[in-house]
Amino acid sequence: MKKIGIDAISFYVPSLYVDLEKLAKKRNIAFAKLNKGLGLNKMAFPDVNEDAASFAANALLELIFANKIDPSTIGRIYLGTESALDAAKPTSTYALEAVENQLSNTFGPRCFKNCDVLDMTFACVGAVDALHNSIDWVTNGKGRKAVVIASDFAKYELKSGGEYTQGAGAVAMLVTENPSIISISNTWGIATKSEGDFFKPRRIFNKLKVLKETAKLLKVEISDTQAENIIKNNPSEFWSNSNINFELFKEEPVFDGPYSNACYQDRIHEALEHFKGQKNVNVLKDWKHLLFHLPYAFQGRRMIVKNWVNWLQENNQIHNLTNEIGSVNFDNPSEWYKLASKSKLYNSFIDQKVAPGEKASSEIGNMYTASIFMSLLSFLNFSFENKNDIEEDMIGFFSYGSGSKSKVFEGRIESKWKEKIKKSNLFSLLEHRKEISFETYVKLHKNQLNNSVNKTNAIQLQNIEKSPSNIGLRQYAKLDV
Repeated sequence: MKKIGIDAISFYVPSLYVDLEKLAKKRNIAFAKLNKGLGLNKMAFPDVNEDAASFAANALLELIFANKIDPSTIGRIYLGTESALDAAKPTSTYALEAVENQLSNTFGPRCFKNCDVLDMTFACVGAVDALHNSIDWVTNGKGRKAVVIASDFAKYELKSGGEYTQGAGAVAMLVTENPSIISISNTWGIATKSEGDFFKPRRIFNKLKVLKETAKLLKVEISDTQAENIIKNNPSEFWSNSNINFELFKEEPVFDGPYSNACYQDRIHEALEHFKGQKNVNVLKDWKHLLFHLPYAFQGRRMIVKNWVNWLQENNQIHNLTNEIGSVNFDNPSEWYKLASKSKLYNSFIDQKVAPGEKASSEIGNMYTASIFMSLLSFLNFSFENKNDIEEDMIGFFSYGSGSKSKVFEGRIESKWKEKIKKSNLFSLLEHRKEISFETYVKLHKNQLNNSVNKTNAIQLQNIEKSPSNIGLRQYAKLDV
């Protein structure tokens, strides 16, 4: 059976970051809670003219340039995102247009003319869905090439429990036969259950109530009849629309952190069981490295302690743990698992199999759909810089998307991985970003700035149309600086 997988990989991370030690000080949070507890150091944050489409466009452009890809050979570009810019027009089409414009001098206009383009959305697992789907498509053809992009802005309310886990960026991957980096097996463990752990609903506000509350702020009392007449006779599109409600979309989600953690654990456990039902795998023996969806850097290591204990039992190694921390206390099992998570044995397991995939997340924050693929990039760059021999190593992937779904799959590192990673320079690029002040961060978060904080030559949002026939349509360009 032919090998299918990731032949090339690139990324884009905003050039701005927030120092989380300084943010913690402003929020009166002990930095050790974020750093030692969650593994967080810095938080990537978009500039004024950046969004999920510009992230995706820059990652795609880098993928094409770095790997000398003829765009006409790409049969599909599937984007996984939960930061969609439109309820109808795919965010991927904006990215496609921006990249086509950059490539027109070399490849002619509309070099992606015959390319199938699509967005896929299921919270943070959407890009894994795009990968799964694209692998099937490449498998069922001959010489097919697909690009999978994961692009998101993880934005939370100021002063909320999720604020310090924010992040942004994109990862783009070329999926082909006989891949250079990693081949993905055709076994997928899947677990799905409708949950409300994290979602971005349409918020509904009654126009009449909004107008009366606005008048009250101005110290003016108006009756329902007066308010109705004002709305009825106002010529602006904002008020005169026939809908009695305003529908507001916010980037910041409604979420329950502890509940989402429980859903994460349950779905991953179920997906792994589904995987094992199809293929007999011994996680400790067969998977040399484990990569996770990381809402924060240490999420994976904090979520799989019970799984790890089960894996020890499967391999008749549980005595190695009980010799260190004692037998299970059935009167207080949660305390025993807490001891297990702090044991030397568990920390050794994490250092060997998990930690290399966490390092980039510590410097970027949550990337939603791109998090698990940035974990792969982190692992590959760490392995390259440390001259680790990982060829033929098997990797277990644990993905999760709120709402909720998990997919567990595996891949084998291929012989040419070094050639494709040696110019990645992930950690170096992360070191050379621009730090922004707390005040600038807050203004960016509130959309109070009109001009870019840092001038770069990346593809950026150039204009949002205001004419009635095109209102809201976005235009992107690569700026010369």
